[in-house]
Amino acid sequence: MPQHPTAAGARTRERILEAAEHLMRTIGLGRATTKEIARAAGLSEAALYRHFSSKEELFVKVLEERLPALGTLIAALSEDPGERTAEDCLTEIARTATLFYEASMPIASSLFAQPALLERHREGLRKLGAGPHKPLAELTGFLRALRDDGSIRADADPESAAALLLGACYQRAFLRLFVGEDGSPKPVDEFAAGLARTILTGVG
Repeated sequence: MPQHPTAAGARTRERILEAAEHLMRTIGLGRATTKEIARAAGLSEAALYRHFSSKEELFVKVLEERLPALGTLIAALSEDPGERTAEDCLTEIARTATLFYEASMPIASSLFAQPALLERHREGLRKLGAGPHKPLAELTGFLRALRDDGSIRADADPESAAALLLGACYQRAFLRLFVGEDGSPKPVDEFAAGLARTILTGVG
């Protein structure tokens, strides 16, 4: 079972996450075993398991802690948007989502080539209360709160609006990775602002 980290433990944990991210990006999620990750971090596999309960937890923590923090951002904006307008919030979410998908897609895509691995990770993420559906649910909740306080139209469909925004971000990430810059030449900040305005035109 993972232990509460000391300062040295926190440094070791960070080394493991760094090694895990590197291997997941370079050799793929399927081949990035806990044994290989531990070796890359200069540790025994037993030492790795003192910090992480499973490869699935490592995968989740890489996404949460070493990639753009999409879930954390939506949660923070839902709790307290501060002086940000709805458009400001959606622009920031769209920008972060685009960068998150561009960073995570190469790591996660190898799952779909191995059905058994995909099922194992699906079950592992379910046990951890994690998964790619979480940002959609969180953004739907955020938009529902905007609807309830009158910031967007009373007949707006928060789930559809959330799906449109995140789906567009995912597509841009895919095109950038597959085609290169020609697949989506608009800078990410400009893309995010335009997407937020377009979504709000439909529900504002």
